[in-house]
Amino acid sequence: MKQIKQWIALMLLCGLMTAIKADEGMWLPLLLQQNEAEMQAMGFRLTVEDIYSINKSCLKDAVVQFGSGCTGEIVSSKGLLLTNHHCGYGQIQKHSSLEHNYLKDGFWAKNQQEELPCEGLTVTRLVYMQDVTEEVLSGVDATMGEKQRKDAIDAHIAAITKKTTEGSHYTAFIRGFYEGNKYYMFVNEVFKDVRLVGTPPESIGRFGGDTDNWMWPRHTGDFSVFRIYVGQDGKPATYNAENVPYKPLYHIPISIKGYETGDFTFVVGYPGRTQQFLTSQAVDLLVSQQNPVYVDLRTQRLDIMSKYMKADPKIQIQYASKAVGISNGWKKTIGQTNGLKRLQTVEKKKALEKQVAEWINADPTRKANYGTLLDEFAQVYEKYRPLQMEYIYLMEAAITLEIIDFAFNFIPLMKAETDDEVKTAIANIKQQAIPFYKDYNVEVDKELFVAMTGAYYQHNPSLPVFQEVKKKYKGNVASFADAVFATSIVADPAKLEQFLNTYTLKNKKQLEKDWSYRLVKAYLAYNQNNIRTERVVCSAKLDSLYRVYVNVLMEMQPDKRMYPDANLTMRVAYGQVNGFVPKNGVEYAAYSTTAGILEKEAEGMYDYVVEPKLRTLIETQNYGRYANNKGELPVAFVATNHTTGGNSGSPVFNAKGELLGLNFDRNWEGTMSDIEYDPTVCRNITLDIRYCLFVIDKFAGASHLIEEMDLR
Repeated sequence: MKQIKQWIALMLLCGLMTAIKADEGMWLPLLLQQNEAEMQAMGFRLTVEDIYSINKSCLKDAVVQFGSGCTGEIVSSKGLLLTNHHCGYGQIQKHSSLEHNYLKDGFWAKNQQEELPCEGLTVTRLVYMQDVTEEVLSGVDATMGEKQRKDAIDAHIAAITKKTTEGSHYTAFIRGFYEGNKYYMFVNEVFKDVRLVGTPPESIGRFGGDTDNWMWPRHTGDFSVFRIYVGQDGKPATYNAENVPYKPLYHIPISIKGYETGDFTFVVGYPGRTQQFLTSQAVDLLVSQQNPVYVDLRTQRLDIMSKYMKADPKIQIQYASKAVGISNGWKKTIGQTNGLKRLQTVEKKKALEKQVAEWINADPTRKANYGTLLDEFAQVYEKYRPLQMEYIYLMEAAITLEIIDFAFNFIPLMKAETDDEVKTAIANIKQQAIPFYKDYNVEVDKELFVAMTGAYYQHNPSLPVFQEVKKKYKGNVASFADAVFATSIVADPAKLEQFLNTYTLKNKKQLEKDWSYRLVKAYLAYNQNNIRTERVVCSAKLDSLYRVYVNVLMEMQPDKRMYPDANLTMRVAYGQVNGFVPKNGVEYAAYSTTAGILEKEAEGMYDYVVEPKLRTLIETQNYGRYANNKGELPVAFVATNHTTGGNSGSPVFNAKGELLGLNFDRNWEGTMSDIEYDPTVCRNITLDIRYCLFVIDKFAGASHLIEEMDLR
């Protein structure tokens, strides 16, 4: 009998381990109870209420949305916050100049008085989330048209959020999940006084640069340090010198013990977007058309920027953040395309759709309800495909150009009908001009204009605005660019200032003739008349079809646990520390060390520059208490947690809820995980907290920050 019981237990365990092998999923904390046994079987030492609870302080109170697209974690009782260097990059760049180049040299406030205010930066804490599906869908039924359905849902959402936040300082929003089959409300506290405390030089914070981006092994000290401030009453407030450091409900303890291969880890953060439910037509559009064009256009832009940045230190500062933003998506897209092709995702999607069709046709009621579903998908994507390609060219080759992007500020001025409206519009343009010209180089923008407009012209020479290029300039885009930049007031800050200072309502005709504004009008008109309207119709129809399709999948697979796609709401992912084999004959270890920093420096590449002080610390192995039990200083590690954009800066925890590091990337071979997750190669890349603390303590000498933290 004892042997039979042992055998049954073993079989149950094997079944459980099979179910949890993939480590796939971005789970809503509110619904994490269904995963608790699975997590604990993998090594989790807490309960899910230690992650998310409305009855007590917990981990979710210390994990915040940083800005609009990253995650951060609070690590002290004085509101000290860690996030990635690349998440704080824009703020670091704003505070940098040739005299105080914090990008190049780093910055460390010696005390709170030296901490730098970050205008416009917010940090958002989740107070609680709630299932409001029943209220949102009240009275909504299948007889409604899509617009009627949307209007009803929007009205319900507005009423629910107003009722929830009325009389409080909280904000709230409601989002759809499972393609609109479920709705959850998120009540938040938004902090508006956030200050830069410290950042390593970018030779540490961006070590490896574009060369290593999305790659493994990594040796990047990708972190920056901020602090949240509040009013004297402890509530969020805009910047004021009298504000005080925030006292959080919970701050995260830090482990300097480290990890072993196979150890349980979990991530809490704000992943941005996944698309696991896409049909075969959608994936084929990405792989065969959209991604190749996107990559080609961004390659050209990066090559031009890089040429100027290498030649001039001032341009290097001006375009650093812009180039990083372009490069990040560019490299990810290349990896995504390769991964989807390798996994034959289009073919797998077709196989699933065949299974769906068979399931639908096996029952008369299902056939009556869903019989045309897959055919409708095919018809809509046939219309959507060319519209999407036009949209890609418009966004990547036209609107993205700086001279055109800035000219959008003229629209309110052209609409102004009174002197007061004119004054307001001009004041706004002048305000926008300050940061724009600080980081603008007309030669760079002009060369980008020639390349991108040339690509757009070649793609669609029948575009109305290009008729003048064809007739007057004989199709010579370079000559067209000469005319645009010679006459546009945007290309010359002095011209713009003079124009604004003397502007009256009579000057509208002059502005209408300016090429930068003419291009804005032309592109907006083309978008409205030839792209947007039909694209919106197609998108609305696709939204409706996907809502039905996901509902079908849930009906067809009632026992399958499905996580909703990411949508910048708090999620929990879990897995284990583990290396991977990207291809035959190549095997990657689970962590990297400082030895790799010096090895890469020896290669002599411009992305591999090591600060002399850091080199000395590594060569003398002056690691202090941050070394592992082998005497090494780990820099980064990989695990099987399912992450995506928005998880940048997310805390990566051990089984006891102690901070192991900061998530900052995925491996290149796994970038298709937004659409299809492959457990053999998909890895999240994490900055080891010990390297972060080492840089703060030993390199920067900012031990006062270490003293704030709870090290274990």
